[in-house]
Amino acid sequence: MEIYLMDIAKDALDLSHNFCVKLAERLGRKVSINASTDLARALEGADFVITAIEKERYHYWSQDFHIPRRYGFRQVYGENGGPGGMFHTLRNLPPMMEIAHAMEKHCPDAWMLNYTNPEAKLVEAFYDLTKVKAVGICHGEVMGAYPLSLFLQMPMERIGYKCVGLNHFGWYTKIWDKETGEDLYPKLREAERKGNPLAHWDEYAMVRTLFRVYGMWPYPSTNHIGEYVAWADGFLASSPLQFFFDPMVDDPWGTRKPPEFVYSIDYNPTGRKPFPDKDENTNVNEPIEAELAKGAYESAFDPNKEVHGSGENGIPIAEAIFFNKPTEFAALNIPNDGAAKDLPLGMVIECAVKVDASGIKPLPCDPLPRAVAHMISTQGAIHKLVIEAYKEKSRLKLLQAVLLDPTVSSYHNAVCMINEICELQKDALPELNW
Repeated sequence: MEIYLMDIAKDALDLSHNFCVKLAERLGRKVSINASTDLARALEGADFVITAIEKERYHYWSQDFHIPRRYGFRQVYGENGGPGGMFHTLRNLPPMMEIAHAMEKHCPDAWMLNYTNPEAKLVEAFYDLTKVKAVGICHGEVMGAYPLSLFLQMPMERIGYKCVGLNHFGWYTKIWDKETGEDLYPKLREAERKGNPLAHWDEYAMVRTLFRVYGMWPYPSTNHIGEYVAWADGFLASSPLQFFFDPMVDDPWGTRKPPEFVYSIDYNPTGRKPFPDKDENTNVNEPIEAELAKGAYESAFDPNKEVHGSGENGIPIAEAIFFNKPTEFAALNIPNDGAAKDLPLGMVIECAVKVDASGIKPLPCDPLPRAVAHMISTQGAIHKLVIEAYKEKSRLKLLQAVLLDPTVSSYHNAVCMINEICELQKDALPELNW
């Protein structure tokens, strides 16, 4: 087996290469591990291409978050949904399309296993604009299973589920006890009603409310699913803290020193000393992910540290295709081929799939509540308009997408917002004209 690592940043590439070589040595694996900043060289003859990229993530993401809100739009988070999610898509489309077109030339039969967000919009663009076979991979349904375990008071591994929806806006259509086959929804309804209403507020308050309204449990958490709902800001107490800065004295985008990203009040970001100790780490940017990444990296070099899998599905998907091992996965992002009858045909949805040598096929999906299906279908139209905006270099098509978004409430402000963000992010965005 040959692994070829590729990055345009040589320092990051060297770090990854060193990690992989050390890890292979520790595990006793005989594998060829190469690295290059040359995309074509890395792709030549590949069977699978795993993509995970971002450009100055927090610098631009803080703009995606603040600017729409400054114009009065009730957007939260701004990663995959809302106006911020549209600009996030448009920034990532040029480099991702460069990879896709290079794949068409150097490994036309390869599968792209994509981890880059916004998953649904990017994967849909690959199918609309290239010949690349692609699938979007996320762990949102696993994140969402944790509150199920918390409220049901049972181990996560005992809970079975079936889900369908949109990436970061998925829904468990069925949940059951793997040992007994019992439908767990009646128990979940009772437990949720009895649970403390303030428990893990930022993560689950909106999830619980949607559950009460529509009768199904959504995933993964409020700041993600809230991107697609107009009233989500009333259920995310950390919104005023996310990327906080004082505009009277701070100029984060001029200095290119982005404000600190605060994920949730669960991490108690305000419980710090006014003058922290010299060695105290006050940066809470993705604390769980950062700690996991640090631990995983160190495990390759320290024989006393345990080495274990990440739980991500990229490699199991590749194995299922390459070795023709029919395998079902609970939630991958793939075009709807009619498996979800209440969602638009061709729209990239997140649903259960079967994977084998023939490829990745959606499994038949349960119907969603009518209102939920309508919310997701609206996002499907937004997908198409954003992709058309990129293809046609059109701010007008982008405006049409923005005006469809449930968090947007003003035509004039939408136009001004588009112009301001296009100017702020002109170094990263594709050409867009009125």
